[in-house]
Amino acid sequence: MTLGIGSRVKHPAYGDGVVIRLHKMAYDVCFTLYGIKEVGREYEKWEVVEAIKPEDEVTFSQAEQALIKILRSFSDISENVPLGNRWEGGKLILQPGEEGRQAKEMDIEAFFHKIVMVRDRLRVMEQRINAHKGLSDEDKVNLQQYITRIYGSLTSFNVLFKYKEDGFKGASA
Repeated sequence: MTLGIGSRVKHPAYGDGVVIRLHKMAYDVCFTLYGIKEVGREYEKWEVVEAIKPEDEVTFSQAEQALIKILRSFSDISENVPLGNRWEGGKLILQPGEEGRQAKEMDIEAFFHKIVMVRDRLRVMEQRINAHKGLSDEDKVNLQQYITRIYGSLTSFNVLFKYKEDGFKGASA
């Protein structure tokens, strides 16, 4: 079977990876921990996690988006998520309701970075829950529902994200 770009594999030595380029006799595979390695098309010792049918043409952008999606699901690498333009250089001011108390100020960029880290850590927690061998399917579903509710509680911060797709998403109505 010939694998297409975006196919996910698990190599016995290199771990999780994704096919990013096809050659006549080999694949270029980007492995989460080891980077890009060339693997022969006849190699049989890896597990094909998800096979994608080869297409005649795949743009670099499509391959890049597939790789980002796969790396995001297999690792705890945080990505560079842009802050909305209107917030750049801004300050977050928390003004106490009690008179005589000092306000707390922080750069919006610093606050936004913390929000993005919360989002990334929730994603890692989801992956670890789903991969945990000691949890029953029912336990996994229950924990996933809590995480979905947490995402829903954080949707108020979506106003800070430059791109809507980077924000939090709760349960659909």
